[in-house]
Amino acid sequence: MKNLLVAANNAEGGQSDQPTSDSIDKSLLKDDLYQAVNGRWEKTAKIPADHSSTGGFMDLNDNIDKLLMGDLDEILKGNKNSYEAPFSEFLKFYELAQNFKKRDADGAEPLKPYLEKIENITSFDDLNAQIGDWVKEGFNLPFGFDVGPDMKNTQINALFAGVPRLFLPDRTYYENNNPAYKQLMPILTKTLSQLLVLADYSSNEADQIVESAKKFDALIAPHVKSSEENADYSKMYNPQKFSDFAKSSSHLDITKLAKEIFDKVPEQVIVTEPKYYEALDSIVNEDTFSDMKNWILVNTIYSSSSYLSEEFRQTGSTFGRALSGKKSATPQKKSAFYLASGIFGQTIGDYYAKKYFGPKAKADVEHMVRNMISVYENRLKNNTWLGKATREKAILKLDKLELQVGYPDHIDEIEYKYQVTPEDQGGTLFENASKFGRIALADNFAKLGKPVDRTRWEMSASTVNAYYEPFKNIIVFPAAILQAPFYSLKQTSSQNYGGIGAVIAHEISHAFDNNGSLFDELGNLNNWWTKEDHEYFSKLADKMINEFNGIPFAGGKVNGKLTVSENIADAGGLSCANEAAKNEGNYNLYDFFINWAKVWRMKATKEYKQLLLNIDVHAPAELRANVQVKNLDDFYATFEVQPGDGMYLKPEERVKIW
Repeated sequence: MKNLLVAANNAEGGQSDQPTSDSIDKSLLKDDLYQAVNGRWEKTAKIPADHSSTGGFMDLNDNIDKLLMGDLDEILKGNKNSYEAPFSEFLKFYELAQNFKKRDADGAEPLKPYLEKIENITSFDDLNAQIGDWVKEGFNLPFGFDVGPDMKNTQINALFAGVPRLFLPDRTYYENNNPAYKQLMPILTKTLSQLLVLADYSSNEADQIVESAKKFDALIAPHVKSSEENADYSKMYNPQKFSDFAKSSSHLDITKLAKEIFDKVPEQVIVTEPKYYEALDSIVNEDTFSDMKNWILVNTIYSSSSYLSEEFRQTGSTFGRALSGKKSATPQKKSAFYLASGIFGQTIGDYYAKKYFGPKAKADVEHMVRNMISVYENRLKNNTWLGKATREKAILKLDKLELQVGYPDHIDEIEYKYQVTPEDQGGTLFENASKFGRIALADNFAKLGKPVDRTRWEMSASTVNAYYEPFKNIIVFPAAILQAPFYSLKQTSSQNYGGIGAVIAHEISHAFDNNGSLFDELGNLNNWWTKEDHEYFSKLADKMINEFNGIPFAGGKVNGKLTVSENIADAGGLSCANEAAKNEGNYNLYDFFINWAKVWRMKATKEYKQLLLNIDVHAPAELRANVQVKNLDDFYATFEVQPGDGMYLKPEERVKIW
């Protein structure tokens, strides 16, 4: 029961579970804060076989998963028919996902009608005749449409054209004889071939199809952005007349496709990666048709594997396990829970929050947010490098910042549309998931040209995380993150400010990082900076890039450009939370910094660390704990850090932005 205690007591913020004086190695505080606080834990911590990491966020997520799965066991034993939709449909889908006897008996049969559609096309004429239906059904195609807020008028939903995903995690894996390519591609190749054999292709057929699909994947790779390039998301905004965009391909009838999806040809499309669409004719053409067809087939099987038999599920996760260093696949029951909660995210989040999230904790956190905004406003007013005009715009943006804590007022309407077809009516897990995917796509496409729902949450209340939405200028703190070590009524205010306080200020800081600062108080992409102020800010951002860039970690080096926005937010978050903690009468900066380091506790496989170095916009957890505190004068005073100590950074090298 102890593993459930953190989440179970979350009605009032959970247990504190703070590092004891015995667990802290005080001899290391001046040289390595992270190791001083977490080193002894790290030596004995064990990474579960189905995990790539443990500690911090992962442990909190695990506790919530166990809590909810335990609750669901009891519900399914009782009168499950007493629940209303969408929770009743969630339960039905969860039961389908857990019925591995039925899934194993079905094998590849639920998938075969989709594969036959792909196999039966022999020309672009065949493809164009069906392309509207394929997009509506969610087939993996060499292009894609999505509807979301127009970045320059975020009150209205606009059309976006995106690019396909690569087989490997990032474009850089394909470049410069990257050793990771040589290591990972054979594992992926074997995984994909085995999946095709499970789908009743012969071994020779499977090998040939996979090699053909890999050729098409390699054609795509040079033309898509890397993770570092994608981190600068303002560059996604490249509006084009749809009539011009439709000329991107001589072989795909994009105009016909648009009419079938939207009942008319849109006037405009926002092209997220113009370089890719400029090259589309060299990627998609008569010479590559067969490779493209096989690429679609392989992607369809691969993306479906977790909804089919246990053998499909185990085989399909082989590459992901190699990539992240997991020793085994997710257990069946937990896998079923993830599938169900992934589709009914707001439904299960609503259940969790209403049962385990208390009004006292919500009021306390809202009080902390107001304090943090007040601190931020004072810091902006006293900022020495912003001009008057820019400062006033920054304060306006802060004043307009909206807050959501705990859980949304209502479950998203889309989840009410998910009606499970039961087994006795021929329903399978795969077909129900496919049906829900079609409903979600239709719902998304129907939003084109309509007002944006600014109250909609993008994250389940049962997720241990928080986010800033630049297109809405809103910060969101789901109920699940409001537990120790981030937050507890049993922790001191300084501990809470070192945890959830820094998270709150981190999200506020995203409004003013190198990306968020490009959006105004309404969330529109709109330059509100003077030229001089923005040039100065860019120099400060470069200092943050340089502070992290090239730090050795896990056999690689940190990419300062990839991680700059999160590092700016961490710096602003820690600095402002520190000031807010000092405004409380009982502040204790030792507690503040110790809990800051505790929050980033993480033990991970080498493979997972290396993966994150390549694709994650966050710096490694250990460095988030250690590097940012070096920029704060209060840290030096609290721990009496002197020149020569490992945690010492010369005053002129300390980066201070917000």
